[in-house]
Amino acid sequence: MTKSSLSRLAVCFSLYTGAISANVVGATVVSASDADNYIIRHSVSASVPVSAAVEVPVFASMVYLSGKLPPIQDHDQPLDSPLAYGGDTQNQTVAVLREIEKTLVNIGLELGDVVKMQVFLVGDPALDNKMDLEGFANGYAQFFGTKAQPHLPARTTLQVASLANRGMRVEIDITAVRKNPSVIVSEKLETTPSDCR
Repeated sequence: MTKSSLSRLAVCFSLYTGAISANVVGATVVSASDADNYIIRHSVSASVPVSAAVEVPVFASMVYLSGKLPPIQDHDQPLDSPLAYGGDTQNQTVAVLREIEKTLVNIGLELGDVVKMQVFLVGDPALDNKMDLEGFANGYAQFFGTKAQPHLPARTTLQVASLANRGMRVEIDITAVRKNPSVIVSEKLETTPSDCR
């Protein structure tokens, strides 16, 4: 299959799924602002700062970040103590999300590009070994659903028995989207909806 036929197939699929509309076919590129409009975030409710689902267009690249753990913040503490990594769940969450933000920036992305998040929380002995969901939520709310960064990912939060180090309370992995429409519409195509039958 040639590059041209692959591009035509991708455009037809995008038309079929509604990822692009007929008026962008034949254009050289889809603008970045158009690409933003095609990422659809379905809300849960006003009180829960997550998306129930996120739809991503076919012309976007998925970026999968490995799980991030909290970095050492206090070198004077024993390495198996939560205090070495920021202490409680809220502080460790903030530290982990800062690390994720740095990684995203280094690869040309930002927190607003995150579409899926998996959170692993270790139970807190001060809470009868239950996960500190409130502490996590307070840390998370500093980065997502803010005026500066309103985009919310779909999210799963789990309690786990332990992480790589017993002092760590939080691990987060994310999936982000690189809006790169020129991958699909990289040449002028004369494809129309009737060509896709």
